[in-house]
Amino acid sequence: MRKGLLCFAALLTSCLSLSALAAEGKVYKLKLAESWPTKFPLLDTGVQRFAKMAEEMSDGRLQIRVDSANKHKAALGVFDLVKSGQYDMGHSASYYYKGKVPNTMFFTTMPFGMTAMEQHAWYAYGGGKELMAKVYEPHNLLTYPGGNTGVQMGGWFRNEINSVEDLKNLKMRIPGFAGEVLAKLGATPVNIPPAELYTALERNTIDALEWVGPSLDLRMGFHKIAPYYYTGWHEPGSENMFLINKKKFAKLPKDLQVILETAMRATAFDIYVEATAMSTNNWATMLQEYPDIKVRTFPKEVLAALKKANDELLAEHATRDPLAKEIIESQQAFTKKARAYTLISDYGYLESTKDL
Repeated sequence: MRKGLLCFAALLTSCLSLSALAAEGKVYKLKLAESWPTKFPLLDTGVQRFAKMAEEMSDGRLQIRVDSANKHKAALGVFDLVKSGQYDMGHSASYYYKGKVPNTMFFTTMPFGMTAMEQHAWYAYGGGKELMAKVYEPHNLLTYPGGNTGVQMGGWFRNEINSVEDLKNLKMRIPGFAGEVLAKLGATPVNIPPAELYTALERNTIDALEWVGPSLDLRMGFHKIAPYYYTGWHEPGSENMFLINKKKFAKLPKDLQVILETAMRATAFDIYVEATAMSTNNWATMLQEYPDIKVRTFPKEVLAALKKANDELLAEHATRDPLAKEIIESQQAFTKKARAYTLISDYGYLESTKDL
C-alpha cells in the first residue's frame, strides 16, 4: 500500500512538472496593426524584423502577426484598433491622433523642438515617458518609442516659397502641430495616408507635401512633380511609436513582457540607424541622378513667422489644458538645457571642422 502511494505521489509530481513545462511553453499570439503599406521600406520592414526578433528571443512562445494598412484598411485608425482590442498592438505615429486626443501630438515631434537624441533623452530620463503614460493609459494603451527618422525635410513644393504670402491658400499634406502652425498663416493642412500621397500631388489635390526625407522620399517620386525641396523646421526628430493594449500586455508572462519591451527598444534603435543610412545613400543618388531637384531653405521672414505662430499656439494649448501645459513646459525646459550642450558638442564639432 505504502509503495503504491509512493508511486502515485511520484506520478503526480511528474504530471505537475509536465504541466508546468507545458505552461512555460505556451504560445502567445498577438496581432499588430501598422499604419504602413505592405513591404514599405524602413517602417513595415522594421516592424516585420521586430516580430521575428520577439519570436526568436522567446524561443517561439511569442508570435506576432503584422497586418499592414493594406489589410485592415485603417492607416490612420491604429489608435482605435488597439484601444478597442481588435488588435493587440500597433505601430504608427502619435501625432496622427491629435484630432481624437489633442495631447498625442507632442510625442512624435514638435516644430522648432528637440532633435532625435535630445527627444530620446527627454523621454527616457527627462519625464517624457511618464507624461506620455498620462495621455495614453486612460485609453487602455501603453506606448513605446518605435523608431526615429531624424530631422525631416520641410517638404516638396510645386512653386518656390519667397514670402509668408506664398503660404496663403497653400494646400499641403502636413500632420501634427505643424499643420496648425501653417493654418495660422493661411495655409490649408491635410492629413493623407502614405499610400495616397503621390496620387494626391499628381492630381493637384494638394500643392505641396512633406513626408520624411531622402530615406523614404526618393522611392515616392515626388521630385517628378514638385521640384522644390525645402530643409526642415517642423519635425526635427520624428519618433514613431508602438502601441499595446494594456489589458492584453498584463496577461503576458513577465518574461514575455520583458522580451516584448526589449524587442521594441532594439527595433526603435535599428529603425533610426537604418533611416540615417538610407538618407545618406539616397541623398547621394538624388545629387547625382536628379540634378533638377532645387534644394531651398525657407526665407528668414517665413521661418520667423512660423516660429511666432508656433509659440502663440503653444501658449493657447497650455492655457486650455493643464496636461498640455505640463508637457509643453517639460519639453521646453529640457530643450533649453539639452540645446546648450548640443551646440558645443555636435554643432560645435560640425561647424569647426566643416572647412578642413
